[in-house]
Amino acid sequence: MARKLSAKPSSIHNGYQISKTTFAFVLLFLDALLVSLIIAYVPYTKIDWDAYMSQVSGFLEGERDYGNLKGDTGPLVYPAGFLYVYSAIQYVTGGEVYPAQILFGILYILNLGIILFIYIKANVIPWWALSLLCLSKRVHSIFILRLFNDCFAMTLLHAAVALILCRRWHLGLIIFSGAVSIKMNVLLYAPPLLLLMLKGMSISGVISALASAALVQVLLGLPFLLAYPVAYISKAFNLGRVFIHFWSVNFKFVPEEVFVSKQFSGCLLIVHLVLLVVFAQYRWCK
Repeated sequence: MARKLSAKPSSIHNGYQISKTTFAFVLLFLDALLVSLIIAYVPYTKIDWDAYMSQVSGFLEGERDYGNLKGDTGPLVYPAGFLYVYSAIQYVTGGEVYPAQILFGILYILNLGIILFIYIKANVIPWWALSLLCLSKRVHSIFILRLFNDCFAMTLLHAAVALILCRRWHLGLIIFSGAVSIKMNVLLYAPPLLLLMLKGMSISGVISALASAALVQVLLGLPFLLAYPVAYISKAFNLGRVFIHFWSVNFKFVPEEVFVSKQFSGCLLIVHLVLLVVFAQYRWCK
């Protein structure tokens, strides 16, 4: 009798997991239809694509000085992984927007699938809440209409999170480093990731995983580090870069003179770090 009672909750839980998985596949199918409609009927937003292609062309022509890799929007400010990814995209699409949109549409569905896996694996929301992950107009726009490098960086980041959930720490850190090599803002996820590593791994394991992640950065940047190391490090990992107020989404309400000031960026960094410390203190360090 005791065995039957103990098996019942397990079977209910398994059925719940299966229902969420089925619902996730339905969401992926429906969102794939939406992506197709967006590509077919919504005009592409021209922002960075031409600049990306110009920067990639300079790299493919043999330029290794980051100071000379430029586009319509200015000099290249992303690490070497960006160049490798967009060189492959240029090769596949011929630099044309429409086939690139199809490629990014597939990437969007892949990214959504990884995110759904993360939430199902973590089991922190009800099944119906998974649909909320498909409703972001901004995410659809970034992937399909603007073709930003954020798309590849965040997909790799989410893949790293999924691997870490499965306790594949070393592979997760390598993928995380790959995400950083495409866009440096992924480093904002590093402090909580380090905390998780310290809680879930031995010190030797943490050191080994961090060494693997660092090695990825060295190998990807090697052609530039050997030729013009100062230019590469100063451009690709420029912590003092000033962003353009016109393209801001979250801080449109901030006056431009405040937005471009070092004091504002410094305050944002301090707030970010303080919130991480508070979160670590009250959520993880118990």
